[in-house]
Formats: sequence, structure tokens, C-alpha cells
Amino acid sequence: MFRVMRVVIGRDLLLAMRRRSDVANALLFFIIVASLFPLGVGPEPNLLRTIAPGVIWVAALLASMLALGRMFASDYADGTLEQMLLASAPLGWIVVGKAIAHWLVSGLPLVVLAPVLALQFDLATDALVVMMVSLVLGTPSLTLIGAIGAALTLGVRGSGVLTSLLVLPLYVPVLIMGTGAVDAAAGGVTVQAHLLLLAAFLVFAGAFAPWAAAAALRISLD
Repeated sequence: MFRVMRVVIGRDLLLAMRRRSDVANALLFFIIVASLFPLGVGPEPNLLRTIAPGVIWVAALLASMLALGRMFASDYADGTLEQMLLASAPLGWIVVGKAIAHWLVSGLPLVVLAPVLALQFDLATDALVVMMVSLVLGTPSLTLIGAIGAALTLGVRGSGVLTSLLVLPLYVPVLIMGTGAVDAAAGGVTVQAHLLLLAAFLVFAGAFAPWAAAAALRISLD
């Protein structure tokens, strides 16, 4: 099963490298959204530091959601997904591999870019470190939850809007805990509780989301 998962990850990463424009679109969206706020609200340092956690996290959330459509769409279009359903490995493990590859392509670059963009908001070093840790814990949860929505709306017209409506309410706890951790770090308060909650949410999503997405894929293909 782990060998199958490694094969799926390698295959999806190779396909992503062949479609660099799709990857670049989400990153450019993240950069543009995060960079427009300092220009719009003005150069007041205190105001920028106050809105920074929410702006960075919302921009990362929207960019992550923008990339959900390609998680299963190409495999569905060329019939690969049907072959995956017939594979000897459990479909849940295949979904785990696809989710990991999707996060490496769309989530990890957001984590790397976030501290650079956060410099526009004059965040302290401690807050920048906490922001990176919170994104490392939070963005995989966004990917796993998004996999369920992408699977449920597979092959449906206007699937992008439907996916957003399905997953946005489930994204709210991750958004609150992520921004809360950065706010606490900026205010000199301990961030352990927020990060532990993010880690617990990631464990919960990792345990249940792949199998829910696998069930949704079977429903979508029936």
C-alpha cells in the first residue's frame, strides 16, 4: 500500500511539473491578494500588524481552494480514476497519496512564501515563525477537507462554486486557530493551545478525510 502511495505521489508531482501554469496561478493569486491589502489600508504599522494574520491566512485559504479543482479532474477526464477504483490497494490510500502530492505542489509553496509576504505587514520574528508553523499544520488540513469537496462535485457543472460552498464552513475552525496562533504570538501570549488544536485537527482530518473522499469518488463515478 505504501508503494502504491509513493507511485501516486510521484506520478502527480510529475504531472504537476508538466502543468506549471496551474501551479503558478494559485501562487500568483496568493501573492496578489496578500500584497493588495498593505496598499489599500495604508502604511500604518500598528494596523498592518493587526490585520496581518487574517490577511495571510485568508489568502492562503483561498489560494488552496483555487487549486482543489485539479486534484481529481484530470484523472476523471482520461479514465485513470476508474482504473484506480479497480486497483488492489484501498482507494483511501490512493487519495492520501494524491492529497500529499497536491499539498506539496500547492500548499508547501504557500508556506514558503508566507513569511516573505508577511514582511509587508511589519510582523515580528516570533510571529513569523508561528505563522509558518501554523500554516504547516493548517494547510494539509485544508487539502484533506478540500479533497472531500472535490470528490463530491466531480464531473458536476460549476463544480468550483459547489466545492467552495461545501468546504468553506469546514475551513473556518482551521482559519480561526491559525490566525489565533499568530495573534497570540504577536501579543506575547503562549501559542501552544492554538498549535495543539491545529495538530489535533490535522490528525482527525488525516484519519477520516481520505476515506470520506474515497466514498465520495465511488458515488461520483456510479
